[in-house]
Amino acid sequence: MGNLYLMTTIVDRKIGSKYLDLYKENGQNVMFLALGVGTATNEMLDYFGLDISEKETVFSVVEENTWLDLKKQLRKKLQIDAPGGGIAFIIPLSSIGGKKSLQFLLESNDYQKEEESVLKNTNNELIVVIAEQGCTDLIMSAAREAGAYGGTVIHAKGTGMEIAEKFMGVSLVAEKEMILIVTKTVQKNDIMKAIMEKAGLDSKAKSIVFSLPVTDTAGLRLLEDND
Repeated sequence: MGNLYLMTTIVDRKIGSKYLDLYKENGQNVMFLALGVGTATNEMLDYFGLDISEKETVFSVVEENTWLDLKKQLRKKLQIDAPGGGIAFIIPLSSIGGKKSLQFLLESNDYQKEEESVLKNTNNELIVVIAEQGCTDLIMSAAREAGAYGGTVIHAKGTGMEIAEKFMGVSLVAEKEMILIVTKTVQKNDIMKAIMEKAGLDSKAKSIVFSLPVTDTAGLRLLEDND
């Protein structure tokens, strides 16, 4: 899939609403929010007289032209490059599980796939599953049957979920779980297919699935030993 990216924004929770407003002004209504904290040491915080930094992480799928426009606005309107302004970055998508999911994530049905141009032939991929809360066991059962070893769950909240009715014919709740599964590229399609068949939009999980290329790994020795 060419010129589609997962945009990730990490900002101080106190100013997170400004970023959400900017994204919505530019047509980015479908987003997934997770909370976190900064990693500055207590000594450093005390030295500068600061409190522990609570963070908000925002995930959304964007086209390349949208990202280029948003990047300019982030710098001009929100001064993201200033100290404490936050960070936004993009990772190219390699696949999305189904046309309806693509239309929902982009809020559009006129996306034209272009020739892939980045990060081809990687050995591993990160499968991202966005599903209703409480469905992790169902998703991981399907993934393991197709060869996955394990996953990591992030609790998140979705925005723009009412758009799902238009593009997918289903209603989605705001409370979400994001399941991250690292797998070998040769197994990716089988795992994504299994999740879509057993925990997809027609199931109680109502899963949306996409994948990102992984350029290198450490800690997958078991997978490597099985080759």
